[in-house]
Amino acid sequence: MPAEYFEARERALLGERYELLYAAPQETAARGVTVSALRTTPEEFAARADFPLRPSPFCKAAFVVECPDFKPGRHPYHHAGVFYSQEPSASSAAPLLGVRPGMWVLDLCAAPGGKSSQLAAALRGQGLLVSNEYVAARAEILKSNLERMGVPNAVVLNETPARIAAALPEFFDRVLVDAPCSGEGMFRKEPAALAQHCEALVKQCAELGADILDSAAAALAPGGELVYSTCTFAPEEDEGQVAAFLQRHPEFALADVLGHVDYTFGSEGEANRTGGLPLDVSKVRRIWPCQGGEGHFMARLVKAGTPRTLPAPGGYTPEEQLWLAAAAEAGRKAKGGKPQKGGRPADARSARRENSRACREAAQGRSVRSRDGGAGEATPAQSLAAWREFAEEYFPELAGRPAVVHGGGVLLPAAFPQTNLHVLRAGVFVGSVQKGRFVPEHHLFTAFGALCKNREELTLADPRTVEYLSGREAEARTAADGWCCVTVDGWPLGGGKVSGGRVKNHYPKALRLL
Repeated sequence: MPAEYFEARERALLGERYELLYAAPQETAARGVTVSALRTTPEEFAARADFPLRPSPFCKAAFVVECPDFKPGRHPYHHAGVFYSQEPSASSAAPLLGVRPGMWVLDLCAAPGGKSSQLAAALRGQGLLVSNEYVAARAEILKSNLERMGVPNAVVLNETPARIAAALPEFFDRVLVDAPCSGEGMFRKEPAALAQHCEALVKQCAELGADILDSAAAALAPGGELVYSTCTFAPEEDEGQVAAFLQRHPEFALADVLGHVDYTFGSEGEANRTGGLPLDVSKVRRIWPCQGGEGHFMARLVKAGTPRTLPAPGGYTPEEQLWLAAAAEAGRKAKGGKPQKGGRPADARSARRENSRACREAAQGRSVRSRDGGAGEATPAQSLAAWREFAEEYFPELAGRPAVVHGGGVLLPAAFPQTNLHVLRAGVFVGSVQKGRFVPEHHLFTAFGALCKNREELTLADPRTVEYLSGREAEARTAADGWCCVTVDGWPLGGGKVSGGRVKNHYPKALRLL
């Protein structure tokens, strides 16, 4: 049974429409996948998928999966970043921003990463995606998902919205606020959402959402656009929230939420949910359970001013060139690149810790001595030379890209200004020098595997695909000796090293099938 407060409120607002709108077409929550344009097209994916699906009405890149036994996390296409497992209606918000390559985009409440992966796909590797999550554990999950999806131009933050707005005022061309909410649209999918629901929670979430929206407004550039979304039906968090925001921010105007897409879904907003404030509810959108989703609300807000002129495809703006130069300078000045005496050789874990630290330092402009001896095996100049030599052999198109060196770690940085924000990832860590040799990182293969000149090409039906994802060695048939990218149907899974006719497995243990 629904929470008493929720049902009483909705019956009062909807009258005889209550039973109709809350009648879901199926007993359990719908399941879906959203295809990444960084990998393929929806049409190609549908032709190759080995499980039943149908197009979603909420997003052209999304599908409804009609298979109750489907386990998306075990599918090779999931590991290859081809799709993100996402409840169908959850895919509706990100396309409404109208993101184009070259934009600077902020996903302010990004974990676990489904909407960020959609924004990254729209950017197609150009411009900047800043994905933020306040809860540290969820921020790590966000970072892992964007790495799996092969996003090359993301900065992952673990920050408060207010600190981001203070550090980067009027910076972003687009901002997505998928606000933390009371979760009334998740009652079927998450029983805990129903168990904890109460009027006080709705009020608390509405206040939090207002604070986040104010920070988003401050971070948005003149002429920029903001999409606000929730997965609840509560008036205070939906129409009432947007109406109150417009009262506080006369520099914003409400725009047709479907203005950037050529399809429609859901229903218009509800006039009796604005808290008595003026709002053109025909411009906002709701998804009710009867429409095949779990419940969503969306609005698009445009800030007064002239939008920034986007750079030519494939190029950097003068600002981005300065940011990359500053990151490189920070790498040259960094300490911790001198050889260590008497220390133990680096293990993989310490190398990953050093890589994560170096990423933060590159983005923040910090210069600190490494506490892990593993990165002290090579000087920055030696690490950079080792990367260049490796790239020229295996990834020649990357050899000329700007690279930042911190100790033994090499980063292809995202073009991002130096701030004091807490950065978890800023670009792609391509690898580090270990025992005198350059060892590539998993993210290099997920982000740029299509550029690798040495590939072990697997297929969905090939039993070696499961062998690789399980962490076992596999027979080499297409790759020559040396490092290779392991692919499934042409999409990158990760890295391996061929020797003696076998692919030595370098798929991360934490991601392997058990």
